[in-house]
Amino acid sequence: MEHAAAAHGPAEQHATSTGLNNRKVLMWAFLASDCMFFGALIGSYLVYRGKWECAHPIPTEVFDIPYTSVSAFALLMSSLAMVLALSAIQHNDIRRLKIWLLTVASLGLIFIGGQIFEFTSFGEEGLNLSTGTGGTTFFTLTGFHGTHVSLGIAWLLSLYILARRGKLSSARSLDIEIAGLYWHFVDIVWIIIFTVVYLIPV
Repeated sequence: MEHAAAAHGPAEQHATSTGLNNRKVLMWAFLASDCMFFGALIGSYLVYRGKWECAHPIPTEVFDIPYTSVSAFALLMSSLAMVLALSAIQHNDIRRLKIWLLTVASLGLIFIGGQIFEFTSFGEEGLNLSTGTGGTTFFTLTGFHGTHVSLGIAWLLSLYILARRGKLSSARSLDIEIAGLYWHFVDIVWIIIFTVVYLIPV
């Protein structure tokens, strides 16, 4: 029994009554609360869409859907890289782990760079946070999502640094799994936002 516990390492212990690790349960609880948070933001956008004030331009007048689609594709591909990072650490392949963590972070940075460029372009066309309810709801929703992505990138880079220092191994695969749960959630939220905000006409 002692050998089995040692093999899993401290990160894998402390299971709850559900049989899940307490850290994983906490992450699921956080994601559930974040679902409600984004649900409220998306709901607000939908409530005001079609009832936007006369301030122009409204978001749909300045969208560049092909450009945003490229950024969305980069973020979606990062989920695949995250799966490969988890597989790498489970096989104790730290070299591949570092490669995939950097890949995920890089694709996330491409998305953030695209969002910054998009926001700048919208500002030049007259759409900003104070441009009526359209600008307020759009920038609040997409801005908070971008903040989540940025926090995820910082988290992934910290894991990469730990891997570089030899402080990650298969015994600590839960660290990558929990980060992966967060990252996949961020990607799923963007799929919903992209569909609701960009693809469904007013």
